[in-house]
Amino acid sequence: MNLWEYRDTAGHRAETDLVGYHVEATDGPIGRIDKLSDAMGARYLVVDTGPWIFGKLILLPACTVVRIEPAEHKVHVDRSKEDIRNGPELGVAAEPSREDRERHALYYTPFYGGRQI
Repeated sequence: MNLWEYRDTAGHRAETDLVGYHVEATDGPIGRIDKLSDAMGARYLVVDTGPWIFGKLILLPACTVVRIEPAEHKVHVDRSKEDIRNGPELGVAAEPSREDRERHALYYTPFYGGRQI
């Protein structure tokens, strides 16, 4: 599985703007999509996990998306709230760089059985 590609079963369409959609972890809601990329080989979601003082921005590779519910404005991912909260923080950078994606790949690839960038 390529970290930066959506699963065939996710129901993602490139023309769908997911910014503002609620993100549902395996154990409940975790935040909203702040940014996303649909660039080939660099698809990801940036999830805002809460109010600006307490929340943080987390980069989720596209492969973490299990399904998208456009009518309900929800994106379901295969991570728990704890997994997401413990993920590497993106910070306030405008767009994740290749280095950011590589750093995040090191965190996510153990779940998928090997390093893939």
